[in-house]
Parts: sequence; structure tokens; C-alpha cells
Amino acid sequence: MFIRMENKMTKSGLLPEHFSKQIEGENIGLCTLVNKQGAEVVVTNYGAKIVSLMVPDKEGRLTDVVLGHASIDDYLSSGEPTFGATCGRYANRIAKGHFVLDGVAYELPINNGPNSLHGGVRGFHFRVWKMKQLDAQTVELNYTAADGEEGYPGELAVVLTYQWTDANELVISYRAETSKPTVVNLTNHSYFNLSGEGDRYIGDHLLTIYADTYLPTDETAIPYGPAEPVEGTPMDFRTPHEIGERINQTEFQQIVYGEGYDHCYVLNKKEEGEMVLAARCSSPKTGIVMETYTDQPGVQLYTANWLNDSIIGKNGHPYPERCSFCLETQHYPDSPNKPEYPSTVLRPGETFRSQTIYKFAVE
Repeated sequence: MFIRMENKMTKSGLLPEHFSKQIEGENIGLCTLVNKQGAEVVVTNYGAKIVSLMVPDKEGRLTDVVLGHASIDDYLSSGEPTFGATCGRYANRIAKGHFVLDGVAYELPINNGPNSLHGGVRGFHFRVWKMKQLDAQTVELNYTAADGEEGYPGELAVVLTYQWTDANELVISYRAETSKPTVVNLTNHSYFNLSGEGDRYIGDHLLTIYADTYLPTDETAIPYGPAEPVEGTPMDFRTPHEIGERINQTEFQQIVYGEGYDHCYVLNKKEEGEMVLAARCSSPKTGIVMETYTDQPGVQLYTANWLNDSIIGKNGHPYPERCSFCLETQHYPDSPNKPEYPSTVLRPGETFRSQTIYKFAVE
């Protein structure tokens, strides 16, 4: 069921008619969530993507803090298909597109060097979700992946809810069930710039990540095993650092491999599934602060190292290298091939549940 929204411009300047299209017989559209403070989140059911997120800055002016496009046609032709997207069935990378589950080997599409990334060639961020607005501040999206889709076993039914609270918290809740044993890792891939979409550099943002260790990777961004301490390295955000302060320390091999930050942090937790504060980031220009909470074991910091001004976003803004950052809450990359990592296996009769909160304030 798709609820067509009132045809008027959003506070971020989006026109619903620019998102009105049929893809594979399914209707695409926008859903707008507005809280009692007047802050706004706009979502499309193409890829279950966050298109804009308007929060007040220190002067009270609403500021759009996520990158994206102004029309569905721009999303369909974009050089970066994960702007604001829901990624699955397995977010992040699986080495060589191969894993074994219950003695059965599965082969996945290779779409990122030698690896499979974000669910394959047509992961969840390319799919049309069913969308239903539950109230003025909540929207539910549903997608059922077929057994064998992108090489993964089991029909997987996913329910995703975006709730926009009066405290300027975007609560993202995931639920999934499968018909066969499978692997699941879901995340939101919003590209944030707390100085405002269109600002060209996030190097001045102050970032804290509540993690004592991270997962070093090989040159193809696959973790090679155990976590290592962040202490004494450019990966250390246990206390606030500007994102750009150490991002060019090319004597540190992990920075070279990622062309900046593109690493999974192992969050400090007392027990599995505990909801914790994963990260805090703020812009000195706008005073906007974003806190990220999650029940997942890790968070991937990515600093848009591969953007290059070739993608034109909302309001005609070109998006250059390091104009944004991602904090993707998730299980660890390549977990299906690393039994020492927390399991991502989901079996029939079980329900996968996860929640992430992006909370906005000013300082």
C-alpha cells in the first residue's frame, strides 16, 4: 500500500511531482514527516532513502544535513546510489562474494573490486519498497527479497520504520524474517554534512566515536581478522578530533587503503544487543550536533573519499571529495566468513530486530 502525499513543496525545496514515477510497475513517491518543532524528514520508497533532513541550527534556521537528489530521475542515474539508502541484504562487504552457511556455498555478485558490496548489483537500495505513512511523524516501508535474489538464500521479509520524534530524533527500526537460513546486515547509508548539504568539506567537524578498537582491512576493504586498538593511531576518536585533522596521514597504511576513513569501529559494549551511544559529531559553523545510538556491534565511518564533484545534488550543489561523512551502524564486514565475529545468521522462526537513532541538537 502506498499513501500519496499532498502535492506541495517540502521545507527542503523538494517537489513531490519530481518523485512521481512508476518503476517495474510500482509507484514511487515521497513521504514527509514533520514534528512539533517544525523539523522535517523526507523519505522516498525507492531504496527506502532519506532524501532530506531539516533540523534547526544555532540561529534556529532549518538546515538540510543530508546529501541527495531533487528528483527520482537523478537518483536513477546517480553516480552514488547509496545517498540516504537502506542497504541490504548484507550491508558492507563480503569477501570475494562467497560464503558458506550450513555446509552450502553461496556465490554473490562481485561489484566492488573483488568483493560483494551492499547486497550486490541490485541491493535493497535499488529496490522499490511499499510505503505507508502511519501518522504525521512515522512511515513504514516493506520489502520482500526473493529466495535467491542476488545469490542469497531464503525469502526475506523486511519491515523498516522511520519515526521522527519531537526531540529531533530519527528512530530507524528494522525487522526481518526469512524462509531459509540466511545472513542479514542492514544499515542506513546517509551522507551527513552538519554545516548543511552543499557545504564542501567536513574536515572541521568534531567527531567522537565510543570505540577502543577498530577492524583494520586489506587493500580491498575486507577486515583481515582481529580488532586492533585505536590508541596511538589516526583512528582514535575516543576524544573529540576534527575529522580532517589526521585524514591525510599517509604514513598510516589504513588511511592509504581507504583514501581516508572507511573502517568499522568495534563499539564499547557490556553485552550484545545493548543500545549505546556510538558517536557524536558537531559542526562549528552551524552548531548542529548529531548523536548516533545503536544496538549493533559496530559503526562504519566513511568520509566520502570517492566523491569528486561529478555528482550534482540538491540545489545544484556539486559533491566533492570529503564533503560528507557516514556513520553506518551495522555488524562487521565479512562476518559470514569470520566465525569469530558476532553472527549475522537468521533462521526460519527467528526475527531479526535492530534500531538506530540519529539525534540532533545544537550547542
